[in-house]
Amino acid sequence: MTEHSSGDAVLGPNRYGKAETRVVHIDRRADGDVLTDLNVSIALSGDLTDSHLKGDNAHVLPTDTQKNTVYAFARDGVGAPETFAMRLARHFVATQAPITAAVVDVKGFGWERLAAHSFRRAGTEVRTARVEHDARGTLVVSGLRDLVVLNTTDSEFAGFATDRYTTLAPTADRVLATAIDARWRCAAEAEADADADGWDGRYVRVRDCLLAAFTGTYSWALQQTLFAMGARVIAEVPEVVEVRLALPNRHHVLVDLTPFGLDNPNAVYSAPDRPYGLIEAAVLRAGTVADPRPW
Repeated sequence: MTEHSSGDAVLGPNRYGKAETRVVHIDRRADGDVLTDLNVSIALSGDLTDSHLKGDNAHVLPTDTQKNTVYAFARDGVGAPETFAMRLARHFVATQAPITAAVVDVKGFGWERLAAHSFRRAGTEVRTARVEHDARGTLVVSGLRDLVVLNTTDSEFAGFATDRYTTLAPTADRVLATAIDARWRCAAEAEADADADGWDGRYVRVRDCLLAAFTGTYSWALQQTLFAMGARVIAEVPEVVEVRLALPNRHHVLVDLTPFGLDNPNAVYSAPDRPYGLIEAAVLRAGTVADPRPW
């Protein structure tokens, strides 16, 4: 992006948009309603220099208009989060000449059907989709976050580096818990071919792989478990070429009950929520180059 200045101050990269527009769509069907619950954030960039340097808003599409566009587009149905995000991103770039790039982030909240017209929120898990659209094309990143999982055993942590500040003792049996934050991208041809059912089906397959690898891996380190989870997705979902995982280590600390004259046979733990270890890595299909953009 070209830099523009006023005196000693220089305008660098910039964007603006409407954050966290909550939209709920109900597809009313005779055999039972379908509920879609999304949180949509939009960021637009392009020729916006005069807005920053002169207060000239000729190239600024109001964020209120962006919000209204979300609602208007939802009128005819939402579909998969990826599909909805692509519709929005391409619309803003195509209809606003000064806007050259759009990023749309969508969070989807799951609901469990109780009856034909009744639902309840399904846990804490959030489905995510991120679409970046500009002259280079369209990048689609699917994902999930806050999928909380725990293994009560089959996890160790030993043989680690130590220094004068190390107090952690090695353990041959620990509770391993995390809240999975996973994002993945597919080969371009897979993105082009995916309809709403394709995105939804792939989401389920990736989620199942992550859970299967977490439960089925004897863990010597959370790093090892992370790689096993990403590798399982690469092995079983051929469209996916890159998986990025962030796994916070939700520590469970065995409580010392000896002051009360009691033993603790690996039964009672405290679960402090912070500080926590955070393990992050990308797992790629062999021959794939990691996408350089942050997502």
